[in-house]
Amino acid sequence: MSKILVVDDEKLIVKGIRFSLLQDGYEVDCAYDGEEALELAKAQEYDCVLLDVMLPKMNGMEVLQAIREFSDMPVILLTAKSEDMDKIMGLESGADDYVTKPFNILEVKARIKGILRRASKAQKAIEKASAGNDVKKAVIQASDMEINTETRRVFAAGREINLTAREFDLLELLMTHPGKVYSREDLLKLVWGNRAAASGGDVRTVDVHVRRLREKIEPKPSDPKYVHTKWGVGYYFQA
Repeated sequence: MSKILVVDDEKLIVKGIRFSLLQDGYEVDCAYDGEEALELAKAQEYDCVLLDVMLPKMNGMEVLQAIREFSDMPVILLTAKSEDMDKIMGLESGADDYVTKPFNILEVKARIKGILRRASKAQKAIEKASAGNDVKKAVIQASDMEINTETRRVFAAGREINLTAREFDLLELLMTHPGKVYSREDLLKLVWGNRAAASGGDVRTVDVHVRRLREKIEPKPSDPKYVHTKWGVGYYFQA
């Protein structure tokens, strides 16, 4: 049973979403301000979080950024229709999707289903992409970069790097195929489970994750040593 966290300060909206999701067999928790939402997200891993941008105590962007410090759980932002900047900032901060208010509950449920399909397919897609070798190596090394695919730990120059689940999946795919250039659309499909085709996902999500990955693993993010850009094409790993 998938577990969803619904966060909005308008109780009637929360009540309506919760009722509809319960009818579809989801388990649902609710929060009505940013601090409460963050505490729930810290206490357990949700399969998806519906997060309103305008919240008391902590706004949705602050909650999203705080969640991304410790978890890669999928987050769908609920934004005002006219606030395009909220959508852009949300993607920049690590949101997986957004729905504009006023919304149709059928659209919300379709977005959630797309997120859940993507999550279930993501690891399989990576394993399929990595199936060129007869035996998948547990430890992959390149120069002073090392990742362990079983423990999901990453080391660069002897220093352990803490990555989110999605950042690790992205790095693992690129390191498994050094020199191979992946388009943003390909990475979205392989790491995010074909979301681009299935639910109109924004390829800027890939750019955001690559930038955050570089900030963590690169000695000088503006001049990458590991994850490189092939201008007009995509990204590749080369140490």
